[in-house]
Amino acid sequence: MLSSPIRHLAVCAAAVALTSLAACSYLTPYRIEIVQGNVVTQEMIAQIQPGLGRLQVRDILGSPLLTDIFHADRWDYVFTIRRRGTEYQQRRVTIFFKNDKVDHFEAGELPSEREFVASIDSGKVGKVPPLELTPEQIKALPAPKAEAPTTATTAPVGAVREYPTLEPIAP
Repeated sequence: MLSSPIRHLAVCAAAVALTSLAACSYLTPYRIEIVQGNVVTQEMIAQIQPGLGRLQVRDILGSPLLTDIFHADRWDYVFTIRRRGTEYQQRRVTIFFKNDKVDHFEAGELPSEREFVASIDSGKVGKVPPLELTPEQIKALPAPKAEAPTTATTAPVGAVREYPTLEPIAP
């Protein structure tokens, strides 16, 4: 049989271990939000037409995520987002060039700009309060104070300053 101090220490250690295990079931580790690549929307891909130059494509879609020296006439735009509270998203758009002009492109289903913004909204911001006063709040406001009438004859009073003259004084 264990002595009292050792038994007390063993009971405390077991209690700490059980508490730690119970806490682990309620806690989740922090997961970093990962956003990689270029967001390409329906509105952006609609601007890509055969015959556009590489610089024009770069102006519209940004720099490609992948360029390959073995496939110099191909740009890959890959977008992935892994964000807590939202669904994992991955999209790929491939632009093919011929003589430095767009020949054709391949794109899966792309969201509109509104759909994309709605899909990444995880609700972290919370409820946005209304920015207008209700009629009850307007009635509860204090009445504005009546201002004293101003006349055109009263001149504004400011700081009085005297400066020395800049011209030489004649003897």
